[in-house]
Amino acid sequence: MSQTKQNIILIGMMGTGKSTVGGILAEHLGYTLVDLDAAVVSEAGMTIPEIFELHGEAFFRKVETDMLCKVLSSGNRQIVATGGGAVLKPINCELMVDGGFVVALTAEAEMIIDRVKGDSNRPLLAGNAEERIRTILEERKQAYQFAHCTVDTSRLGADEVAQQILTHYRV
Repeated sequence: MSQTKQNIILIGMMGTGKSTVGGILAEHLGYTLVDLDAAVVSEAGMTIPEIFELHGEAFFRKVETDMLCKVLSSGNRQIVATGGGAVLKPINCELMVDGGFVVALTAEAEMIIDRVKGDSNRPLLAGNAEERIRTILEERKQAYQFAHCTVDTSRLGADEVAQQILTHYRV
């Protein structure tokens, strides 16, 4: 990995541990943690469910791309925890590969369901959350393959996931 791109960008389905692992990595490396969903909320001045309800998913995805570009152009030494759908736009994938070391976090469907059940801040899970998660996993199964490395978080604690990422990052 080029040492000029010192950002670590975490991608993956909701519930795979991006925010939790991102916090551990940021603390360990002394990097700044940027939660892309939180940046979108701050920029839009409303919650993600409100954005979806008032403006729709397409608007959310546009703001997400704008914020990703802004964050990645603002410097290095950042841990960027993206939203699960950030990979849906090819431009975002290009920005991420150009902007740092991309790590895909994965997990088994049952683990994701267990981790996100009852979270009302996830508009894509409206209705039958278990069915929606399985559908989204199927739709996105190829979407994370551009990452520099992949870590399955199903049976690992957040500290173990962070250690695996650091091993790959330092190579």
